[in-house]
Amino acid sequence: MNSSLIPLLSFSAALGFMAASTSAQIIDTESGSVAGIPVNYTEAKTGQYTLPDPLILANGERVADAKTWIEQRRPELFKLIEENQFGRVPGRPADLSFDVFDRGTPAFEGQALRRQVTIYFTSSRTDRFLDVLIYLPAHATGPVPVLLELGWTANNLAVASDPGVKVGCVWNAAEKKRVPAVPGSVPARGPGRNLNVMQVLDRGLGLAVFNYTDVEPDAPGAIAEGIRGAYLKPGETEPAADAWGAIAAWGWGASRVIDYFETDPQIDAKRIALTGASRLGKTALWAAARDERVACVIASVSGEGGAALSRRDYGETVAHLVAPTRYPYQFAGNYKKWAGRANNAPFDGHMIIALVAPRAVLLQTGSTDKWSDPYGEFLAAKAATPVFELLGKKGIERYAQPATGQPLMNTLGYLMHDGPHGVKPEDWPVFLDFLQKHL
Repeated sequence: MNSSLIPLLSFSAALGFMAASTSAQIIDTESGSVAGIPVNYTEAKTGQYTLPDPLILANGERVADAKTWIEQRRPELFKLIEENQFGRVPGRPADLSFDVFDRGTPAFEGQALRRQVTIYFTSSRTDRFLDVLIYLPAHATGPVPVLLELGWTANNLAVASDPGVKVGCVWNAAEKKRVPAVPGSVPARGPGRNLNVMQVLDRGLGLAVFNYTDVEPDAPGAIAEGIRGAYLKPGETEPAADAWGAIAAWGWGASRVIDYFETDPQIDAKRIALTGASRLGKTALWAAARDERVACVIASVSGEGGAALSRRDYGETVAHLVAPTRYPYQFAGNYKKWAGRANNAPFDGHMIIALVAPRAVLLQTGSTDKWSDPYGEFLAAKAATPVFELLGKKGIERYAQPATGQPLMNTLGYLMHDGPHGVKPEDWPVFLDFLQKHL
């Protein structure tokens, strides 16, 4: 038996006490089904579970110091989740190049400098590239930290208030191709919004955004059109079972943007924050776990497959994610084997969070977003706290789930707004406070 499946009794007992001494603030509602799979929305029916301890090595020994975590436990835990959930990714491509076609145009009445860069992943200049849009404070006297957002649409639609932004492309699932990003070109999707650039720049931060489907279409059967298709071997139509799904590919794209940041003297590449919502919240969290150049991550409503605990039978489950009619392409092929068997998996969402430690993590949820299990994200953060504390940082183990609009702002933080899935305008000041505190 894999020893990483054997948690210490003291750890599971502590979790049991924790569950008894805190309670979810989410009101029970009638259960339903998605893709023919039952969905539970009753807290008392989440089931009994024991979480694997992130501080127990595969050989059964306890991690007692930071050196052992960094050199032994973290690498083995990362490999476990990589091979079983998100998939292996290639490194920086040899033909990676940057075309800075907009080097610093004044924008927003001269308060911002706009920079636009096309990042080419291969030697081709006709496909497999992304456009990143960057705004920097116009009056900055040195390199600035930057918040990189995984965007839901083309940059010109994300920042419609700036007519100087290049018209990008968006994936049209009906036509199975990229089409010019003009209003109405594709239905709106995802918890996206028109970015409030100056709200970020007024805090002394830069803001960057790119369209995630520039890297890989968010659709089944579209691998040939994305970056993963460029790495298929002759005769292959799908990656290996332990190789990257679309989430890992989108995160790989974020790493290529950070490659560019390292070449820009006006950007402090050691203070890069990453954010995304929903499936892009999953992406931001995993990208930060994989790329240690990310100094801070704000993962919004990442839910199942992200920060939430899969062992809790509440809302979306692994079985829902990998159902053939839903999102199996977003994960490594191996992830399917844990559908209906999350209690047997040697990993869970708290371990993904732990992989980011000691860097700052803010989990943002919504009180009515039962599908994403906001309480499950809070419990996962509690279970990840011992890793942060081992590394000298403060988590949330000693706190009950805060009321809506009352964030916990430690190195491992938590925010639940009053409302549904997505990011609300009132979340942004909290995000920016968190970034200023931890960057």
